[in-house]
Amino acid sequence: MVSLRVINHKRNLHILLWLTLITLAGCSTVQEKAPQPLVIKPPTPAVKYALSLQGAPYNYGSDTPAQGFDCSGFVKHVYEQQGIILPRSAYDMALSLPTVEKQKIQAGDLVFFDVNGKPYSHVGIYIKDDQFIHAPSDKTGKVLVSTLKNSYWQRHYHGARRPNK
Repeated sequence: MVSLRVINHKRNLHILLWLTLITLAGCSTVQEKAPQPLVIKPPTPAVKYALSLQGAPYNYGSDTPAQGFDCSGFVKHVYEQQGIILPRSAYDMALSLPTVEKQKIQAGDLVFFDVNGKPYSHVGIYIKDDQFIHAPSDKTGKVLVSTLKNSYWQRHYHGARRPNK
């Protein structure tokens, strides 16, 4: 005869096996989402080229690396290198390009400012994270990166436009 102890031991093993299978089966139905990788977009070719000109001299009325740049000459030059022809003045650029809402600005968009009491009197190229590159004035003397978070640029911000790509 089979002892009662052996039967209880087999039954306990059977129950333990059952519980293990149920637990494993329950775990296999839970799908974990893999963490999404951080996507860092490389700068657009226009932004990359604009950044390479950082430090170029400011020169009112000029639009070449050799002579220097004013704000619109800088933007016009950068986009000509990308095969996009823009008007020469910041004002005409603003009038000829489609508007972009501030919260939808992307790298390569143009940001405009009213710096002398006239709308669209200054222009720069948006980089990312509220930064833009521009040729601000003869006071700074060169092409540089600024932030839209600066109170001066916040007060004078006048809109954004997207060049045809």
